[in-house]
Amino acid sequence: MLQRTSRARLADAVSPWFVLIGFNLFCVWAATGYVMGQTQSKEYAEPEWYADLWLVLVWVTYFVVYIRTLARRAEPHIYVANWYYMAFILVVAMLHIVNNLALPVTWGSGESFTIWSGVQDAMIQWWYGHNAVAFFLTAGFLGMLYYFLPVRAQRPIWSYRLSILSFWGIVFFYMWAGSHHLHYTALPYWVQTLGMTFSVMLLVPSWASAGNAIATLNGAWHKVRDDAVLRFMFVAAVFYGLSTFEGSFLAIRPVNSLSHYTDWTVGHVHSGTLGWVAMIVFGAIYSMVPKLWGRNDMAWPKAVEWHFWLAIAGTLIYVVSLWNAGITQGLMWRAYDEGGALSYSFIESVEAMLPYYAARTLGGGLFLAGALLCALNCRATMRAAGNRVDEADRPLATQPAE
Repeated sequence: MLQRTSRARLADAVSPWFVLIGFNLFCVWAATGYVMGQTQSKEYAEPEWYADLWLVLVWVTYFVVYIRTLARRAEPHIYVANWYYMAFILVVAMLHIVNNLALPVTWGSGESFTIWSGVQDAMIQWWYGHNAVAFFLTAGFLGMLYYFLPVRAQRPIWSYRLSILSFWGIVFFYMWAGSHHLHYTALPYWVQTLGMTFSVMLLVPSWASAGNAIATLNGAWHKVRDDAVLRFMFVAAVFYGLSTFEGSFLAIRPVNSLSHYTDWTVGHVHSGTLGWVAMIVFGAIYSMVPKLWGRNDMAWPKAVEWHFWLAIAGTLIYVVSLWNAGITQGLMWRAYDEGGALSYSFIESVEAMLPYYAARTLGGGLFLAGALLCALNCRATMRAAGNRVDEADRPLATQPAE
């Protein structure tokens, strides 16, 4: 996308391979650390210091090759999707470095201690945790939405000015919202209120982005009806709008008193990851794979339709069951009898979750089936392209023997 919108090739051929291999090596190191019991025990930041240092090297290389490519662009204007990618790479690097500042027990040890402590550690952890989601799972994928949706719909972005304004609104407001994860804790009350306020304000640029994407489809609704790939992208924009509203709603302190520590929060996260992130990724895959392998469409077009409905059904069942589970948990945990004792034991609240967890399993199974169908379809498309002879490779006439 960067190359296409900038009309420039990547700055060099080695760095992208280093980033690809290096990031996967980081994932292996992180996973082996879990197995060996070497983690920082911090949400979204479990890998120990040696893996963190390696990721910094990989991520800085990623940023450098991105900026070098952008600097050599032939297109004077920087397309809005590239602004989102730039924010995603830069802010994730900043968050990762600050939150993972630690000192190893010894230089030969894989274990370490963070330099932050107490309330400061909690505050920085959720400044990192919330914004890692924001800039990894929001900014980067908004860049994908702003590229693939207009191309697939063959329509210009409804309001380019609105896309730029919403970008700067998201960048500014998101950075202050992390403390809403720490309502009713030892964190200073004014910091909790600041996080809640900016979380509610964040709804404005978030809905501006979602509305801009949906309005781009004006005049192309017949394509949404007929094209499952475009439908993936449309549903992604809808889920983005819904999950951002839910995030702002759950950040309000009285609502958070019911939802915190329950499966409602898990349902909210999955409405974003399955309904927003996964849907735009599937749409991007179905757009790119045929082009990369020189085909007009996927090998099994009907399977794309099946995948869409499996993904929608799976996501809705998964998320709605967790919403119900979370609300039930919150109500049971705060119920008291006439004597002031808890009405339900903890194990009773766990037992009440069983039907919801069964529904969650069903929804996850449907979603997984759709993802496997996508993988098989991609494989079939690649194999079909590999067996086809490109007409451009055929000689125009029989070559005489020499």
